[in-house]
Amino acid sequence: MEQNFDVIIVGGGIVGLATAYKLTLQLPNHKILVLEKEKEVAMHQTSHNSGVIHSGLYYKPGSYKAINCVKGRRELVEFAKQYKVPHDICGKIVVATDESELPHMHKVYNNGIANGVEDIELITPTQIKEIEPHCTGIAGIRVGCTGIIDYGDVAKMYANLINNSNSGSKVLTSQKVVGFEKDANGTKVITAKSQFYAKYIITTSGLQADRITKKEGANTDSAIVGFRGDYFDLTDKGLSKVKHLIYPVPNPKFPFLGVHFTRMIKGGVECGPNAVFVFDREGYSKTAFSLKDTAEAFGYKGTWKFFAKHWRFGLDEYRGAFSKTYFLKRLRKLIPDLQMDDIVEARCGIRAMALGPDGEMLDDFKIEKNGNALHVINSPSPAATASLAYGGEIANMAIDYFNLK
Repeated sequence: MEQNFDVIIVGGGIVGLATAYKLTLQLPNHKILVLEKEKEVAMHQTSHNSGVIHSGLYYKPGSYKAINCVKGRRELVEFAKQYKVPHDICGKIVVATDESELPHMHKVYNNGIANGVEDIELITPTQIKEIEPHCTGIAGIRVGCTGIIDYGDVAKMYANLINNSNSGSKVLTSQKVVGFEKDANGTKVITAKSQFYAKYIITTSGLQADRITKKEGANTDSAIVGFRGDYFDLTDKGLSKVKHLIYPVPNPKFPFLGVHFTRMIKGGVECGPNAVFVFDREGYSKTAFSLKDTAEAFGYKGTWKFFAKHWRFGLDEYRGAFSKTYFLKRLRKLIPDLQMDDIVEARCGIRAMALGPDGEMLDDFKIEKNGNALHVINSPSPAATASLAYGGEIANMAIDYFNLK
């Protein structure tokens, strides 16, 4: 038997859940349903990242990401305090190790000032040593408002609040969407287990965003490709060499922040990640392979254009993925006395990146409209930090576009 809702959100990652949570706050009399295909919410990108509460330092002033990162960070910290989600505003340093990095380091710092990031300052080599005694650099940025949190815990709190709202809204797991059937009044969403009906649809499907968008009937010229990030953990011997968070100056050509050191809210320190093209969008191992995912990636012209532009970067990342010695060499740029027995291979994550047909990565949010549906095609980092801000923006867009009252 069909269950009826006002809005169905397909995808129970942190962005979908934040959107649903914001809708329940703004439309307390509307029934919102979140459908997640996995047995728990937030099992992919949300729970496979570094767990950093980003400051808003890196993003182009005035961009959607810059505005929403700063806004979302502040809102997230207040949310974590209110609902007692463990977190720590421990601060971080961004460290330049070569003269060639200084121009971009200063650009990053100036972006932070322009974006309204609080408690940041340029620091000297001596100050770097005072903050992180084992770290070596020629200059740096201290960012006091950066923090750490477990985004899986955040997402589960969003889900709890949705399920406990008074409107009958709910989050259902193990509900893989296999089809959509539209009529004049709305859409039937068919899962492997059941059927649901709603006037309006929002998809926030992360690594499956392009597929779900097309399945619903919308067109997009973008394709999702996955990049695996491999991590090492510091061993008990190596833990004393990192106090909080240490980042390199990022390569301005790529939307990746480079291998860094991150103290985790539940203990330990992670080192990484790299960024390696994957052959399985949801395969969390170095040898994972999906024929469907690989065929779709290589059948998209944007993939080949991306490879043609960035093959040197790609080979370097693959080298780090399969050589602990090379990975350690990259880490030693920041901590020169790090030893082989200071690190041990750990987990990995996969990041969804939307590619355009020209081979360029989409740098900001992208949403497609299709009749009674909104599709979030790209929700790049800092989507976790900015989840409440992004969720609020999507909710407001839905209220306006669907004329919800």
